Amino acid sequence: MGKVPPASSIRWGKIVYLPVGRHHAAFPERKAIMFIPRMYTVESVTAGHPDKVCDQMSDAILDACLAQDPMSRVAVECFGAHGHLVIGGEVTTNAHVDYAAIARQVYRDIGYTDELDIVVHVTEQSREISQGVDTGGAGDQGIMYGFACDETPEFMPRGVVLAHRLAKTLHELRHALPVGPDGKTQVTMQDGRVSDVVVSSQHQSRLPLDRLRYEVLERVIRPIIGNVDDVRVHINPAGEWQLGGFAADTGLTGRKIMVDTYGGFLPHGGGAFSGKDATKVDRSAAYMCRHVAQMLVAEGKAKQCLVSVAYAIGQAEPVMVAAVDENGHELTNDITARFDFRPLAIIERLGLRQPIFQATATYGHFGKTAVPWM
Repeated sequence: MGKVPPASSIRWGKIVYLPVGRHHAAFPERKAIMFIPRMYTVESVTAGHPDKVCDQMSDAILDACLAQDPMSRVAVECFGAHGHLVIGGEVTTNAHVDYAAIARQVYRDIGYTDELDIVVHVTEQSREISQGVDTGGAGDQGIMYGFACDETPEFMPRGVVLAHRLAKTLHELRHALPVGPDGKTQVTMQDGRVSDVVVSSQHQSRLPLDRLRYEVLERVIRPIIGNVDDVRVHINPAGEWQLGGFAADTGLTGRKIMVDTYGGFLPHGGGAFSGKDATKVDRSAAYMCRHVAQMLVAEGKAKQCLVSVAYAIGQAEPVMVAAVDENGHELTNDITARFDFRPLAIIERLGLRQPIFQATATYGHFGKTAVPWM
């Protein structure tokens, strides 16, 4: 085995701010960056989709902890399948929370009436992780991205906004018609216009398929898309769909990360959001990147902006901060001079010790005026 070099000879990592005018591996040199393709497809899901049920349960538990103890450290995931639910994770808090009761209430509020057999496996955060977080460091390593564009008032791609609106409206339809909580939507954009819309809705047997298709077209699609004469519309293309939720499919926290963010055609570091408190940079740094990108677009400094940051576990300073606009011009120096990407600074700036997270668990984490990172 080779000799271990003395500590004094090791070049310990420092933050890297990528300078204006230089291209690098994160954003290779090119004349223009096409963040939003000419043709793309994005999807959303209703609050009753099995994965989203689990996301809402996880974030409801997080909010319950934060409401009693704002310094709570929470990492909770839920797994649901065929009448059973497993709640697992690591929680360090002074709050007294009934995890199973919270999950059951979320389940009922979404619209499900069947009972769940719930098993809870939750312990405290590992001391080896907490020793780095205690000093203000990141709770894990990782890469996070944030994006914004001037295409919509939400500073989001139009297709993403439409897919979420369709999904939310579809879920609300259950108050007027015998449709179930589970559902999915999909929008295809081509050269700035909608070319295809797909909506699939769980429904009760007393609502015939042809009637469902008519109601979804008139109450969901037309009010949001407008004239559909030149749009290919697919409503429950597989036919009847009466069995939904955990009865038909499994659900897992963090399995809809593209629905949660930018639809899949923009980079994603891979870390999910729901069930994690803000010391987990998977969530807080992704929110900060979006916040910064949105501010740069709102200020007219870019029409489209991508911000990226990366961390080493236990370290407060990021190992990389980078930003680029739609023309490939770097905005890195501008953001590093104005914004602090250390985890505790992000938490303070965005108010992330408040119980505000369950509302983010459906219809995307971005483009909502009720959240401080927009």
